[in-house]
Amino acid sequence: MRVRLVVTFVVVALISAVTATALAYRDARTAVLQRTQNAAVNDLRERVGVVAADVDLPPDERTLARFASKVSEGIGARIVVVRYQDLSATSDTLAETEGRITAELRAAVRAGSGARFQRVEWRGEPYLVVGLPVTYADGDRRTSGLEVFAITALRAERDDTAALLDSVRAGIVPVVVLAAVLALLAAGTVLRPVRKLGRATRELATGDLGSRVAVRGHDELADLARTFNETADALQASDAELRAQEAKARRFVADVSHELRTPLAAMTMVATVLEEDADQLPPDAARAARTVGAETARLSRLVDDLMEISRFDAKAVRLNASVTDLADTVRASLALRGWTDRVTAELWEGVRAVVDRRRVDVIVANLVGNALRHGAPPVTVTLAVADEGERGDGGEWVVLEVADHGPGLAPEARERVFDRFYKADAARTRSTDTDTGSGDSDDSGGQGSGLGMAIALENARLHGGTIEVSQQPLGGAVFTLRLPLRTGEEGE
Repeated sequence: MRVRLVVTFVVVALISAVTATALAYRDARTAVLQRTQNAAVNDLRERVGVVAADVDLPPDERTLARFASKVSEGIGARIVVVRYQDLSATSDTLAETEGRITAELRAAVRAGSGARFQRVEWRGEPYLVVGLPVTYADGDRRTSGLEVFAITALRAERDDTAALLDSVRAGIVPVVVLAAVLALLAAGTVLRPVRKLGRATRELATGDLGSRVAVRGHDELADLARTFNETADALQASDAELRAQEAKARRFVADVSHELRTPLAAMTMVATVLEEDADQLPPDAARAARTVGAETARLSRLVDDLMEISRFDAKAVRLNASVTDLADTVRASLALRGWTDRVTAELWEGVRAVVDRRRVDVIVANLVGNALRHGAPPVTVTLAVADEGERGDGGEWVVLEVADHGPGLAPEARERVFDRFYKADAARTRSTDTDTGSGDSDDSGGQGSGLGMAIALENARLHGGTIEVSQQPLGGAVFTLRLPLRTGEEGE
């Protein structure tokens, strides 16, 4: 913008200077020429009036020559040509006059309507030619047939106007330089608050809601700064309100989950007793007892998941990291849930990394449980190490893939599969996860809490990794866990 302002100022100044120069040159040239031609006409008229009184008509060639000389002497030695019918005489017998006195001017003078003048250029030089008919002094203004022409060189006037033009033209450069300096000063004055406003806007965009700009003056820029500050105040107030509401919601979820734990523990014990004695109950009562037990277990998992997700929201989760054999961890997770015979494991041996073993177990349980619940066999778990420098991440990464051969996920479902409480359509039954946030799994086919996949992703991010979902060419979903391969003892 600074460049545009400076260029605009300079262009306007240049146009103004050129326009002023052109007008000044035109007016000066007109004034100089007007003064010269008025003086020439008046001088010729007065001198002819004095000399013509002594001329007898009709004159002879000698009389005409004497008349021309006297007129020329009286008006500053200009070249004077006198004509009478076919006779003519010149004050300077060596001067050429035919090219300087045009037929148009002679015709105008012959018409006898007063003095006439014409500017002509002859052999590259400018001249002023004034023509005057000589009239009788009887008051009737009758022409006598005598015609007088005075030729005046305009070389001095041309040089004067050229010098004036050079002077004015030389003044354009300082004017343009001054305009550029003024433009820079004006641009700084105008753009300084704009730059401050832009800086404050960028700070606001990066999360600094306390960023403000100083308001100076009462112009449009001051109004803009005032509006920005008011907008920032409103945004900061809204953000503070939303943060307060979010904190209240997290506390509410955490408090409710905590308060539910005690009654849930009692309900779980009662449900366990009922399930153990279900075989001794009538069929309807036994079915009800088993249903109560299953739903109580699901409610307990939901409470555990809510507690876990609330800890993630409160940034209260920390890694208990240590060097872990990932192949052993995956095998142990499958064996703990009785999935060893239902899952094909292709695991690189000796892959050791610094991870939180319990949280990796939660991730594996959720991914494999979803594949078993919602996909179709065979379900494959693959563990490998990949150099993913071409992805822009750099370094080596642990890659765990869980693939099934079911119907897969629609594109819109893949975009939201990690959202909390998101339920996919019936193509993958009634849920998208097994919600084993606590590390336990239930493969009974019941609904999960809707938080398991969200917890799995949070656990992956806690390790500095991520989980992605894609579709196999022949059908089936592929969930890919990527964790940075850290081999030293480190953690949070």
